[in-house]
Amino acid sequence: MAEDPSGTFQVPLWRSIAVFRFASMAYVVAMAALNVTDYAHPFGAIPALAVLVGWSVAATYLYARSAWRGWPLLGTDLAITLVLLLASPWVVGRTAIDNGVPSLAVAWQACPVLAWAVSGGRRRGAIAALVVGTADVTMRAKLTSASATGLMLMLLAGVAVGHVARLAVESEQRLQRAVELEAATRERERLARGIHDSVLQVLALVQRRGAHLDGEAAELARLAGEQEAALRALVSGRPPRQRSGPEVDLRTILDGYASPAVSIAAPATPVRLPASVAHEVGAAVGAALDNVARHGGSGARAWVLLEEEAGTITVSVRDDGPGIPAGRLAEAAQQGRLGVAQSIRGRIAELGGSVEIVSAPGEGTEVELRLSVSG
Repeated sequence: MAEDPSGTFQVPLWRSIAVFRFASMAYVVAMAALNVTDYAHPFGAIPALAVLVGWSVAATYLYARSAWRGWPLLGTDLAITLVLLLASPWVVGRTAIDNGVPSLAVAWQACPVLAWAVSGGRRRGAIAALVVGTADVTMRAKLTSASATGLMLMLLAGVAVGHVARLAVESEQRLQRAVELEAATRERERLARGIHDSVLQVLALVQRRGAHLDGEAAELARLAGEQEAALRALVSGRPPRQRSGPEVDLRTILDGYASPAVSIAAPATPVRLPASVAHEVGAAVGAALDNVARHGGSGARAWVLLEEEAGTITVSVRDDGPGIPAGRLAEAAQQGRLGVAQSIRGRIAELGGSVEIVSAPGEGTEVELRLSVSG
């Protein structure tokens, strides 16, 4: 029979319960054969033992599949055990039980307790132990030290096995997280090697060649150097160095994008945000303006409007370019061009904000970034 691969750390526990179930079943049958002459109704033991043996086989098969270890199976297992326990006073007789003759369940009655403990931990195991132990005490004419000891042992077994089962689940979860972390680290290292051999080399070359030039070439060299440093920090897993104090004025970041083709409109008062948040918003605006420069044509203009109202920051980037055809953004994402999906939407989504893009062919494009900054 194929074993369910899920919950691999619990598989040995379920197999142990199956072994215990059959061993205790054999013990019950042996005890019944030895003591049947002392039973009040000997023929009543036949259907009881048939149920016990049949359910042992069925339960072993059903518990072997993790998808079936739910409340219907657990409840049925407990109910059958209770029926056998409560039938013992009639089949065996209360007098015989009080004189030391085993009940119809004997050690087999611990099977549902162990199953409940493995499936749900200490609390569930303790509940099943109390239910079975109460039924065992109820069928006896009087409470003895032996019956009380049996109840305590069953309770301790439920708690101990439940604790071990819970540790197994937690260990499996930790192992899974460790495997995922190792896989992510290896993928980062693979990407880092590829980027180092290609993109970083090119950026470093641009920065070195343009460092001694003037005009736009010098600016391109400076930007290449900044991007090289940021990319090295990204692929190495180190957080980028903060470029300012705990809070910065978002207006100053947006002003850096002002040019003859880009107009910036902002409130007269500072719009203060945590440095990391402000720079991410600024990077998203920069990505939107970069799209204008790439796709808007040589004469395209853009307008950036910053607004702050009722704890909400809104930055609108509007241009007079050719617009975005319907379905073009989804097509670009499928082709691996994720400028809008990651550089704009991804950044703002990580900050808990939203992005709305309104565009039509020939009518320009408006990108609205909205971010809540309330307490």
